[in-house]
Amino acid sequence: MRKSIVATITSALTAIGAASAAIPGLVPMPMEVTETQGSPFQIGASLAGASLEIGFAKNQPASQEAAKFLAECLTRSAGLKCGVREGEVKAGVSLVAGDAALGAEGYAITVNDQGVVIRAAAATGFFYGVQTLRQLMPPAATFGPAGTAKPDFRIPAVEIKDQPAYRWRGLMLDSCRHFFAKQEVEKILDLMASQKLNTFHWHLTDDQGWRIEIRQHPKLTEVGAWRPGIGFGMDPKETTHYRADGKYGGFYSQQDIKEIIAYAATRHITIVPEIELPGHAMAALVAYPQLNCNPEAMAKQTMPEGGTISRDVYCPGKEATFKFLEEVLGEVAALFPSKYIHIGGDECPKDNWKQCAACQKRIKDHGLKNEEELQSYVTKRIETFLNSKGKNLIGWDEILEGGLAPRAAVMSWRGTAGGIKAATEGHDVVMTPTSHCYIDYLQAKQGEPRGIGGFLPLQTVYSFDPATGIPEDKRQHLLGGQVNLWTEYVASDAHAEYMIAPRVSALAEVVWSPKARQDWGAFQARMQDQYLRYQAAGFNYRQPKDGDPK
Repeated sequence: MRKSIVATITSALTAIGAASAAIPGLVPMPMEVTETQGSPFQIGASLAGASLEIGFAKNQPASQEAAKFLAECLTRSAGLKCGVREGEVKAGVSLVAGDAALGAEGYAITVNDQGVVIRAAAATGFFYGVQTLRQLMPPAATFGPAGTAKPDFRIPAVEIKDQPAYRWRGLMLDSCRHFFAKQEVEKILDLMASQKLNTFHWHLTDDQGWRIEIRQHPKLTEVGAWRPGIGFGMDPKETTHYRADGKYGGFYSQQDIKEIIAYAATRHITIVPEIELPGHAMAALVAYPQLNCNPEAMAKQTMPEGGTISRDVYCPGKEATFKFLEEVLGEVAALFPSKYIHIGGDECPKDNWKQCAACQKRIKDHGLKNEEELQSYVTKRIETFLNSKGKNLIGWDEILEGGLAPRAAVMSWRGTAGGIKAATEGHDVVMTPTSHCYIDYLQAKQGEPRGIGGFLPLQTVYSFDPATGIPEDKRQHLLGGQVNLWTEYVASDAHAEYMIAPRVSALAEVVWSPKARQDWGAFQARMQDQYLRYQAAGFNYRQPKDGDPK
């Protein structure tokens, strides 16, 4: 006898699939969950010395890292003595080779009184199977700090089969307006991995800060990483990222970057760096004023405390600009394994170009119609360079203006129209509209910490459908979706975490779970267990409040 649990609008889902006593609330909801009638698997009481054997698949070393990850979690949080060895184990957890039909990220889990079996066809599938197994355990047992759980608990008898709905499941963090230390970034990566998000879009350069070491151009971090104050009207006491001289900021050395990339890779997260051009470039231009249309005026400026978008942008009329950008992007391409490099391309003021003789000559020499086509010229030229380095260009939907670069992908933020247009024209697309994905917006209309404005409650994020408006025959170009945390009004890691969670869980379910498995009421019920996981991990989340949608 078995009772199938699916996330549809049924009483069975709400009563069982949401957050039953037998099965904790799983987030994101798996494709198939079946509660079996057998006994649960007991850990601790029936195991001598509170130990657990974890076996990884023979001839499939990809499963070994997932086995070690599980062992580390259980040893840290529950004090279990975990042995990791090759082959299936009895009365333990076995990671075994699964059907290729599961795909690179899919997995299957069987739990009964004899133990746990996780099947997958690839390393990422094993890792995600482990993430779901962690959610089947008490939160403190694998999410908590050392000594927070007893090595004595049960895992419910269950069968799960799971695959993601989308390839790109992302979160963007803006480290430019407000700097996040290495360990703060890694804590966010941990949360992402637990929710099966696989893309960390890292905003590393902007008007208010240049955060990545470029060895050919050291002034980018010597000058561009530091500004006079925290800016944006924020209280200076709200953050600790100040230098001895009182300037605010920081940057990541190339060694820092390598270590964070490696950390993310162990969690099957790809980091996509964003290097803004041709606008949002004030930090670079203060360091190297000769790259501006008016270098004399630029040389008199200093790093701003923060505020409106700078009118100063790179000068595309100068060959020196492209030499500089290629040197920067060359170092970035060598550092990041990601297929994509994000070049921004949004909100680029073109006033200076209209007055610049070199820019106007570039327009004339290349038969361009206007400044919009000049920006397209920049994007296409940069794309050619990135392609030569084995990378693909991705940018905000403004890169559509003046003509899209041939192989470029588009991140649609000003609504969904840009993404629909790009996909229809055969370009890959990530949907991330402000209406559903900008988590710098407030989570309630009153009583919230500072945000940029707007209103984006949890339910609105959960209602997001990345495929809306894209023709059926073009949906192969829809990579997926992501949420974005811009940090003009976020001054600390605790505030960032509050803005991220729980909305990141809503996005995770939207881009992982099949549409037929999504239901707002059931999600709310399952989130009661997810809140406990946030708490165990020490992640500062927004708790439900009176007046929130029920």
